[in-house]
Amino acid sequence: MQTFASQLFGANKMARRLPAHIAGHGLQLPAQAVTEMRADLASVADRVVAAIIAEVPSYDDALTGSMGENIRNAVQLALGGFLSLAGGRRGADPRTPTAPSVEGAYQLGRGEARAGRTTDALLSAYRIGARVSWREMSTTAVRAGMDAETLGGFAELVFAYIDELSAASVAGHADELATTGRVRQRLLERLARQLLTGAPAETVLETATRAEWEPPTTLTAVLMPDSQVRPVLVSLPGATIAVAEAPDIEEGGLLLVPDAHGRARGALLRTLEGRDAVAGPARPWLEVRASLDRARHARTLGLGPDTEAHLPALVLAADAEARADLRAAVLAPLADLRPATAEKLTETLRSWLLHQGRRDAVAEELFVHPQTVRYRMGQLRELFGDDLEDPDTVLALVIALG
Repeated sequence: MQTFASQLFGANKMARRLPAHIAGHGLQLPAQAVTEMRADLASVADRVVAAIIAEVPSYDDALTGSMGENIRNAVQLALGGFLSLAGGRRGADPRTPTAPSVEGAYQLGRGEARAGRTTDALLSAYRIGARVSWREMSTTAVRAGMDAETLGGFAELVFAYIDELSAASVAGHADELATTGRVRQRLLERLARQLLTGAPAETVLETATRAEWEPPTTLTAVLMPDSQVRPVLVSLPGATIAVAEAPDIEEGGLLLVPDAHGRARGALLRTLEGRDAVAGPARPWLEVRASLDRARHARTLGLGPDTEAHLPALVLAADAEARADLRAAVLAPLADLRPATAEKLTETLRSWLLHQGRRDAVAEELFVHPQTVRYRMGQLRELFGDDLEDPDTVLALVIALG
């Protein structure tokens, strides 16, 4: 198995390149100075690591033990690569795969992102490393007789080199975060598809684990225009899943909102107010498809935003053809009447059933005299006979006329 150091600074065919102004710096350090500095690399690496541990708290545990030793080796390799560059050694051009330090810095940035550390800590470590390395190497260079002009060029090259390594690490850190975010988003989209298409629970749970998504008690499906998704997401729980392409939804966005049941539903509805949204019922999270189906049905009927406030209408509209057939069957006694008469009697019968036979209430709703209600109900009793006293017939009439 490769060590951390070999992974970090080993040759890589995709090695990133230093800019031409560094690669072609034109500085030629005296061979004796380079030899002496190379001999001190191990002690310089020790001092760099010790300084980073002392000054950057987030690296206190990361650079101890075997990991600390690997980092020391990595620092030595990086500094060795720099000395090869500064000394003009043939084959040390960092624009070629034979100088992997920049690629190593890039991979280091990705590793720091995976470890949960920020670029602030990483850049602090680079600054400390540059300071300690320069202090140690410049001391050796002066002792080896390096003149002031060459020493100044050497200092410039050291800090330019560190700047480029820092930039490479920042790029690696950002790329890792972006990649992680994209991967997690793809997993969440897969999770949503599995939930909405009835995948086995074991499959859904595995995807949820891979996406680092903690299953809630319930999920609520919310349909809304695409333009409203982003503004609404800001006010919803972080575990809410925004579904880009939901099954059976041709236009608009879909959100799967966790634990918006009980009192939390009121907060959800307040968030959706004025946004042309429809919220299905809260359902056990593995059964969120039922919430979506109801929200779709309500939207088709022009009902919203709370499907729970329209349950009778949703039930009555669940099978329009069946309801039409039921209506025709139970109103068959009125079929031979003139349309205007049949309409008045149907209207009166509906009100009579809903007001439980209270004549004055029926008259008030229909804007007629109570005697008119009495007369019409007499007609209906002649047409329906004893059926108006039959519970099954009354139930069918209420459903058909509801």
